[in-house]
Amino acid sequence: MLKVFADRGGTFTDIVAVTNNQAIIDRLSRHPEGFLVVTLPNQQWIIVYKLLSENPEQYQDAAIQGIRDIMGISSNEPIPSEAIEVVKMGTTVATNALLERKGDRVVLLITKGFKDALQIGYQNRPNIFARHIVLPTMLYEQVIEINERYDAYGNELIPINIEQAKNDLQVVYNTGVRSCAIVFMHSDRYPEHEQQIAKIAQEIGFTQISVSHQVSPLMKLVSRGDTTVVDAYLTPILRRYVNQVASQLPGVKLMFMKSDGGLVAAEQFQGKDSILSGPAGGIVGAVQSSKRAGFELVITFDMGGTSTDVAHFKGEYERQLDSEIAGARMRVPVLAINTIAAGGGSILSFDGSSYRVGPKSAGSNPGPACYRRGGPLTVTDANVMLGKIHPQYFPSVFGIDGNLPLDKDTVIQQFTQLAQDIQGATLNHSTPEQVAAGFIAIAVENMANAIKKISLQRGYDVSQYVLCCFGGAGGQVACLIADTLGMKKIFLHPYAGVLSAYGMGLADVRAIREGGVEQPLTQALIPKLHQLMEYLETQAISEIDEANAQTEIVQKINLKYEGTNSTLTVNFADDVVSMRQEFEDEHKSRYGFIQLDKTLIVESVSVEVIQKMETPEEPLIIRNRPLDKTPASVEIVRMFTADRWYNTPVYRREDLQPEDSINGPAIFVEKISTIIVEPNWQARLTERNHLILQRL
Repeated sequence: MLKVFADRGGTFTDIVAVTNNQAIIDRLSRHPEGFLVVTLPNQQWIIVYKLLSENPEQYQDAAIQGIRDIMGISSNEPIPSEAIEVVKMGTTVATNALLERKGDRVVLLITKGFKDALQIGYQNRPNIFARHIVLPTMLYEQVIEINERYDAYGNELIPINIEQAKNDLQVVYNTGVRSCAIVFMHSDRYPEHEQQIAKIAQEIGFTQISVSHQVSPLMKLVSRGDTTVVDAYLTPILRRYVNQVASQLPGVKLMFMKSDGGLVAAEQFQGKDSILSGPAGGIVGAVQSSKRAGFELVITFDMGGTSTDVAHFKGEYERQLDSEIAGARMRVPVLAINTIAAGGGSILSFDGSSYRVGPKSAGSNPGPACYRRGGPLTVTDANVMLGKIHPQYFPSVFGIDGNLPLDKDTVIQQFTQLAQDIQGATLNHSTPEQVAAGFIAIAVENMANAIKKISLQRGYDVSQYVLCCFGGAGGQVACLIADTLGMKKIFLHPYAGVLSAYGMGLADVRAIREGGVEQPLTQALIPKLHQLMEYLETQAISEIDEANAQTEIVQKINLKYEGTNSTLTVNFADDVVSMRQEFEDEHKSRYGFIQLDKTLIVESVSVEVIQKMETPEEPLIIRNRPLDKTPASVEIVRMFTADRWYNTPVYRREDLQPEDSINGPAIFVEKISTIIVEPNWQARLTERNHLILQRL
């Protein structure tokens, strides 16, 4: 049987497969160049494989192609689905559709008088001195105002005019819109009107109907409305993508990663849960593998081709309820991930006076200059220029036919030209390698700032944490990032280059349900909260298919001071005093003060049902070389770092054995990534094949 975990990123699609099929392994061992095969205990193997996400000349979908390549099936044969046990994927399809505004056409149905409510939003001004305010583009293209109204206590003030609503919807349907978002005042508590309109829309023939009391059953019309519109905008695209994958894998159990770090069956995967599908797999992979390595305080750092994602972990996954992603506001629980547009493919430019890195990316087509498709200079090219990436240790998959190595000559030529341009403009005599190092320094500073946002700015001391680096480009800058932040330890997993995909295999099935409360926290409210929690738990369990599976239930409560707007999440308990204490500790740590005289308001509660999944084991490796013998380097190369050239040994990761320790500067090459050990750092391998870098 074959289990497949896939992560479709912006540049590369990563695949990790677990199999007990000897025939597949025998075939792959004859083609070792693209595949990394690791032997597990009890007659199983892990196969790691990377391919470009977009390669229109060669294949339609990267994940399906990866499965074909592993199984050795040509593109016109059907995939023997009985040989595949499960496919778990994370995808950026919805994220990219949102970034590029390529979702489906949506009509918004809203209570009369609130036509512009979502456009006006909360009137917050992120840039207070901007004289020209650019409002985010709305995701819906038309609005129908429905003359209906409940008051806040559930009294029907205006019933719906059914005929009028039918006519209005039919007119919009005739213009070709097939997706609708229904958002009425107070419908999080009194949903009858929304249900009536949803029924009409269904009869007319709308194929996607997102109803706010199901999508986000919480107070606040604007955030509930925004979330519902995002769901209506993205779900059809996801459905098409899911169906396209499912059609190639008939009968295979297909699961997707949600933004909250849990898996869900493909048919229940919705637009509102999909925005951080890819990065969430990385967080799960980083946290679970760090825990296996014995680290409890973790900063995860995932540097891919297009962007870098960072997150903070201190005993449990951190989620946030309100988030804004690509200009769209949403109110669903998502992992607290800070993403910035800096990755291996970020474009380097000089604007006449200063260096700039990103935010635009060269993607996978044309890709960086060294990919031989006429792309611009990027962060990856800067590392080639500095001798941190060497073409001979990189797979030869470039050029039009996909069989050439990286092109180092064009990189040197373009940096030399750039250095001359900079000298002409600024009279600054920098060598080409100093220019490249300058760009890397800017990228590192941008990424370090992203980490400061989620750690230092929230009262956590990062010097106590381990930096878990992963993603294709993470190992190239790990030491530089740690130095900038004063961190002393870096953890690199053997599958660090594909940890987002591996995370799909380490994740559990999770279902989260929330309910609004908006009442003062008193002992008398506790029985009511228990009732609500039981109702939410029943709903969540219905989403998880195996009723007899081992499940764990987590109950949380969102509290805030009366008259304020920022909630903090604490564990639900029967004792009001202990919840208040936990809230105050968190408030003091986050904001530096507490207000003893203020009433605490329960904004909402959430219930999470977790179903544990079988996860792949990791093999222990044995040392069979004497303790005093260090591994042999493959060759000595020149690497530019700390403003000078060093003669630097290159080691293959697979030649290392437990207890080996090597002082920087050094380069470790793997099948799936490159790790740079800077001067003043030491690398040590553990018996689990984990590489730990320590500051000397």
